[in-house]
Amino acid sequence: MRIHATFAAAAIGLLCSHAALAQATVKPDGQWRAVLGLGASLAKGNTDASNLAFNTDAVRATAQDKSTLYGSAQFSRSNGTTTGEQIRFGGRYDQNLTQTLFAFGGLDFERNKFANLKFRSQLGAGLGYHLIATPVTTWDLFGGLTYTADQLLAATRIDGSLRSSYNYPSLLLGEESNHKLSDSTTARQRLVVYPNLKNTGEYRAT
Repeated sequence: MRIHATFAAAAIGLLCSHAALAQATVKPDGQWRAVLGLGASLAKGNTDASNLAFNTDAVRATAQDKSTLYGSAQFSRSNGTTTGEQIRFGGRYDQNLTQTLFAFGGLDFERNKFANLKFRSQLGAGLGYHLIATPVTTWDLFGGLTYTADQLLAATRIDGSLRSSYNYPSLLLGEESNHKLSDSTTARQRLVVYPNLKNTGEYRAT
C-alpha cells in the first residue's frame, strides 16, 4: 500500500493566532493522503503573548468506504501564564450501504486543561445520507448515538454530587460538505451537535 502525504505549513507571523485547518484531499482511489497544518504567533508590548497550534488530517477513500484519522493541539501563554492547552485526536470509518445511505462509527479523545477536562473519550455510531454526491460538491447528513466518559482535573459538582468523572449518552446530529472551488482549492465545513440524553437541555457542539 502506497501512502501519499502532503505537508503544508502556515506562515509564522506576529498576527497569526492559530493554524489553518489543514484538510487532506479526498479521492476514491484507495490511497492514504495526509496533511499537516502548523501555525504560531508571538506578540511583544503591553502584553507578551505566544501561541502554537497544529492539526493533522489523513483520509483513505474508495467507492464503498472511507477511513479518517485526525488530530489537533493548541498551546498559548500570556505574560508568562499558560492560557490555553487543548489536545484532540480520533478517527472515523464510513461504509456505504447503498448509493445514498451509509453507516459510520468513530472514537474521539480530548484533553482541555482550562475546561477542567483531564481526559475525554467518546464512542459513537449511526447512519448517514449522501444528500449531494458529485465530483464538485458532496454534502452528508448523519445522526446516531454516542457514549462519553469524562475524567476531570478537579472534582466538580454535577447532578447534585461532587464528581471526578462523569459518563453519559448523547444523540449525535451533524452535517458536513466539501466544495471544489478550483483544481487547487477546496472548501470544507462540518457541524456536529451532541444533545445530552442524561441531562435534557444540555448539549455540546463542534
